[in-house]
Formats: sequence, C-alpha cells, structure tokens
Amino acid sequence: MDTLFDNIMQAHRALRPQVRVTPLDYSVLLSARTGCDVYLKGEHLQHTGSFKFRGASNKLRLLDEQQRKRGVITASTGNHGQGVALAAKIAGVGATIYAPESAAAVKLDTIRALGGEVVLVGGDALNAELAAGEAARREGKVYISPYNDVEVIAGQGTCGAELAEQCGDLDAVFVSVGGGGLISGIATVLKQLSPRTQIVACWPENATSMYSNLEAGYIFEVAEQETLSDGTAGGVEPGAVTFELCRRLIDRKVLVSEEEIRNAMRVLARTDRWMIEGAAGVALASALKLAPEYQGKKIAVVLCGKNIVLEKYLKAVSG
Repeated sequence: MDTLFDNIMQAHRALRPQVRVTPLDYSVLLSARTGCDVYLKGEHLQHTGSFKFRGASNKLRLLDEQQRKRGVITASTGNHGQGVALAAKIAGVGATIYAPESAAAVKLDTIRALGGEVVLVGGDALNAELAAGEAARREGKVYISPYNDVEVIAGQGTCGAELAEQCGDLDAVFVSVGGGGLISGIATVLKQLSPRTQIVACWPENATSMYSNLEAGYIFEVAEQETLSDGTAGGVEPGAVTFELCRRLIDRKVLVSEEEIRNAMRVLARTDRWMIEGAAGVALASALKLAPEYQGKKIAVVLCGKNIVLEKYLKAVSG
C-alpha cells in the first residue's frame, strides 16, 4: 500500500494542469438540513464530467514510446470511455473504445467527439469487454481497465490527495463503489494523510457486486437489478486488485434504495443547483441516510459524475 500511496502522490504532482483540481464546496443548505458540516467534492466538474479522467490520464502518462505508437483499447459506453478518449487525444495516442450496439447514441457520439474510435459489438457490455481484450492481445495494444489496474487506481487516488489538502480534518468521506478503483485510491491516501477520516463505501441495493463479494470474503458473480446508478453497476473481475484494497481500507458499508437515490438527486438540485448522475446520488443518499450519526461532524460526499441522459435525469427527479 505504501507503493500505491507513493504512486498516487507522484500522479498528484505530475498530472497538473491536465487533470483539474475539483472544488470541495461547503453546502450551506445540506448542512442545515442534516446537522452535519457537509462538503461536496465536485468530481462532476472534472473534465469529461467524471473522476474517470484521472485514472485514464495517469495510465496514458506512464505508457512507453512503443505503447504510445500502437495505441490503447478499452471497453465502455460511459464515463471510462470518455475519460480514455480525451486523455489519449491529449497524449497524441490512438484510442479504440469497444461498446455494445445497444449503447446510448449520445454517449457514443460524445466518445467520438472526444477523439475515440468506437467499435460496436453485438450483445451486452460483457461481450464488448471480451472483444476489446481479445483485440488488445491480437494487436499488441495496452488494454485500459476501468478499475483493475494499479496505475489507473493511482490516478483516481489524486482525488483523495486533493481532499486531504482541501480539508484535512474530515470525520468521514462517502464514496460510491462499482469496481472499487475510486474508493481504493481515495482511501489509500486518507489512511496516510488523514487517518481519523472514516471511509464510507456506498452502493445501490439493486447492484451490490463488490459489497456482496466483500461480505462473503471472495469474488463471485452477483445477480443485479436495474439501477439509476449505472456507473457502479456490473460485476468484479476475478483477481481484481481492488478487492483486497477495499477489504483492508473500507471502514463502513451502506446500501441505499432507488427512491433514496432519486431523492438525493432531487435534493441536490434544489440546494446546490447541481445535476448529477445516479452513481453520485448513491453517495449523497448514503450521507443523508447516516447523517443522524454524524451530527456536528465534517463529512465529504464525492459527487463522482454528472453524465446522465437528460430524459432519464428528469424522470428520476420529477415528483
């Protein structure tokens, strides 16, 4: 873990100004509503609208000359694909993003606009991942995992380094968890620089892959239902490096319902005038749910992204 911490701090210095230092804003109305001092980490204001640009930028930064010439491959329909596309464009590296044919057209158009080449694959997201991995092996290109890569995790961890600098006496930080890359990076930093800060991992009740794996003590396939938090949905790869990191670093786990996620998205629009995606709503919903236990304490909520189709957002927050 010390090596990962060192790599995160190196990335924290090396990635500026390409990776934006996102604000940690005090929310007056959320603080009054909850009885906590609520700080919002604006990862939805990062380039491409999510924290994923951090990990992609660090991975591209560390490629050697031959790897740069060959280009990179990944599979994604959302935040990860957009982050890789932009980071590769800035680095002058070709990027191919595999996606299922069923992916939302607006997301694919965004990836193309950011410079990525999109290859559509029949079937679901898993088919796209398998096709991307096979293409990377066949073509001798680097495959960029959204979370199962220590260099990607080091990039995500720069968010934690910023938190430590912006508010070094946080009592807790709430982070949504999918594959575990973001929380692994943030927690690695805070355990060193702010050990009193409790790491609270947050999941939707409908998609609990990493949560269920951690509870069981091993990685296995978990059946998931549809969720507003599509950014955290999906299984955990066998042998994922994030599993052990999450097992060691997470202090507390919380699950929230779809209605609690919708409510959090509505509340934030009213209090702070911010539109966020469902994954960010999970972290805020968890903070609202546990607020009675953090009265008078400083808590940070990582708003991990804002990339949600407008119609889906409006449907979620209506009522």
